Amino acid sequence: MREADKNIKQDFERLLKGESIFTQLEEQVIYSQLDEDQQAIWSLLLASGYLKVKDVETCTSNYEEWSQVYELELTNFEVKVMFRAMIRRWFGKVSGVYNDFLKALLTDDLEGMNEYMNEIAGVLFSSFDTGRNPSGRAQPERFYHGFVLGLLVELTGRYVVSSNRESGLGRYDIMLEPREQGERAYVIEFKVVHTGRGETLESAVSAALKQIEEKKYVSVLKSKGIPTEQIRKYGFAFAGSTVLIGGG
Repeated sequence: MREADKNIKQDFERLLKGESIFTQLEEQVIYSQLDEDQQAIWSLLLASGYLKVKDVETCTSNYEEWSQVYELELTNFEVKVMFRAMIRRWFGKVSGVYNDFLKALLTDDLEGMNEYMNEIAGVLFSSFDTGRNPSGRAQPERFYHGFVLGLLVELTGRYVVSSNRESGLGRYDIMLEPREQGERAYVIEFKVVHTGRGETLESAVSAALKQIEEKKYVSVLKSKGIPTEQIRKYGFAFAGSTVLIGGG
């Protein structure tokens, strides 16, 4: 699973958020196929009882070949817990640094956040296509979004971790709402640097922080009684495997 490409991991992210995924299935699948056809993982997980079929659509190609597209979702809560553990194992080769990043985040150590995030990114992003020359802006942002969301899964015992939900005048990327009164809350916005447009890591961070303010993403936190001084706002800028985090 550690070798899975970004599309597979984005599908896992959707499943963790309670959403469905759409895919074709292989009727017979063995473990050795996973190296050649990563989509075969869904057939294996369905056969093992971890996924269930929500709907099936039969369609035909331009060559009049019939195929079936399955809508799949997680079977139950216990399976969701298993998937979270799977995400942690993906990052096993940098698990020590991963924990250091979370500690830095929770202690307002911005320098540490940058150091540890760049160390993680340097190891992991070299293995994946991060969409450095995308045809559209959204694709690489989704990749980085899913990556950071996977890192923050570990905090679900202390925080309600939400993503792409409405607050204020728009939809924030990630929000950490504390489960205990008095704990800090976090709003995170992502930007991908497009050097062809003259953007830099610094300008992208500034744009992310500006968006948090202009869109009033902290509104939902304030409405729940969390004081402004307890809310941390961070902009994450990505350029390939280089990351810059700003805010606080």
